[in-house]
Amino acid sequence: MRIAITREVSPAIGRCELTHLPRTPIDVARAQEQHRAYCRTLAALGCEVLTLPPAPALPDAVFVEDTALVTDEVAVVLRPGAASRRPEVDAVAAELARHRQVLRMEGPGTVDGGDALRIERTVHVGLSQRSDAEGIAELGRLLRPFGYEVRPVPVRGCLHLKSAVTEVGDDVLLLNPQWVDPDRFRSMASVEVHPEEPRAANALRIGGAVVYPASHRRTAERLARRGITVRAVDVSELEKAEGAVTCCSLVFEERGSP
Repeated sequence: MRIAITREVSPAIGRCELTHLPRTPIDVARAQEQHRAYCRTLAALGCEVLTLPPAPALPDAVFVEDTALVTDEVAVVLRPGAASRRPEVDAVAAELARHRQVLRMEGPGTVDGGDALRIERTVHVGLSQRSDAEGIAELGRLLRPFGYEVRPVPVRGCLHLKSAVTEVGDDVLLLNPQWVDPDRFRSMASVEVHPEEPRAANALRIGGAVVYPASHRRTAERLARRGITVRAVDVSELEKAEGAVTCCSLVFEERGSP
């Protein structure tokens, strides 16, 4: 069984953290409907969607990916780089404890889940404004007993590593070479984003398909030509909060009782 943990859009999303985008008004009702449609897409792709209630005091809480990293063996509750987001982790940790052994980062280093790209037994972690070397080292210590190697990857011009590169197929990545060095992933094939769509590298792979923002049509065409099934979703209001499709869920295979 494939699980997808999500969280409803906070009515305070307009006060979200922003790093690379100017603040523009967010239509909360529309963002909530887009999120419900996103959850329906996850369900249609075979996920059991577990949706946590909204957090009125936590504007960014819909972006659950940043709170944890889930592997086959264990869930690591992370320490987000923005201090305002650290209260988000407890509700997600409580849900994860129903499915995995849960470990917690203690700090003082930080890691956002949006910086953690797991490919088989390697976890690539972006050195970004939200994830630092000390946090990446702590994550490596936590995951080493389970057979994972954690590798830091510098990023530039974007919020997270998964803003710059995501996995879209077996040994196939979608990436923006302006934001991450492709040589870091030279053992894998890649599809480059369309140059007019620099924010198009974030895709959520579920089985044989990818959930993908409807706003990036030209890059979606490149994926389709590569034989990748694209399930387009409108996340335009969430994109105003520097969100994307991986941010809004924690997707993993159920392994029985933790």
